[in-house]
Amino acid sequence: MSIRCSLAIVSVTLILGVTACGSGSVSTGDLEKEVAAQLEATVGQVPDSVDCPDELPAEVGAEVRCTLTSDDVTFGLTVTVSSVEGDSVLFEFAVDDEPQG
Repeated sequence: MSIRCSLAIVSVTLILGVTACGSGSVSTGDLEKEVAAQLEATVGQVPDSVDCPDELPAEVGAEVRCTLTSDDVTFGLTVTVSSVEGDSVLFEFAVDDEPQG
């Protein structure tokens, strides 16, 4: 089953933990890598790309909008910080129900 089909059927919210950079944020590269890995674990397929244009501030409630592309279809997703404990940032993300465009 493709990511597109899986995401159209199941709206997934995941909680992840990564280490924040010295700047008090999760870098775009780390964020993209973690989101892609969790999507693979959830639907069994790596997306073609995950693009997060901004770092995720290490502050509870902070949000970043990203996109994921799979099979030439792009979905938006929102990443939200749920807690911060020292250098660990826990966040969740939710993929939009409908593709962009």
